[in-house]
Amino acid sequence: MKIKLLLLGKTDIDYIQLGIIEYEKRIRNYLPYETIVIPALKNTAGYSPSEIKIREAEQLMKSIAVSDFLVLLDEKGKELSSVEFSGFLSQRFSSGIKSLVFIVGGAYGVSEPIKKKSNVILSLSQMTFSHQMVRLFFLEQLYRGLTILNNESYHHK
Repeated sequence: MKIKLLLLGKTDIDYIQLGIIEYEKRIRNYLPYETIVIPALKNTAGYSPSEIKIREAEQLMKSIAVSDFLVLLDEKGKELSSVEFSGFLSQRFSSGIKSLVFIVGGAYGVSEPIKKKSNVILSLSQMTFSHQMVRLFFLEQLYRGLTILNNESYHHK
């Protein structure tokens, strides 16, 4: 199985980008992994947040295959502990799906069609984080989940 992280807009904060690079490298030691960055919309000054989300959804849909298992990362999703998340990964690995796609929305979140198309909606926390920080937090949790599945010492109980 391949894991993909689908993002809106590039990560432009240096220290976050460095962390992302480090965790992507670690994750690739376990399985195929890819980050897909959808370019940020331009000239959005006249658009409302809901219009921006609709336009972003149109761009996201172009990178989603029918066979992809979609997991939206959204603050209103289901919260899992790190151990529960590793169990979630294990279930997906044994289910036979070919591509597990995690989606991080833009600054305003995602539109309703993306939520409806998602197989699962997960939250990293009840707290609100910037969409750029969520990228790093998610990758650390993905790496942690993989180390738990492999009985490695990274995660302490």
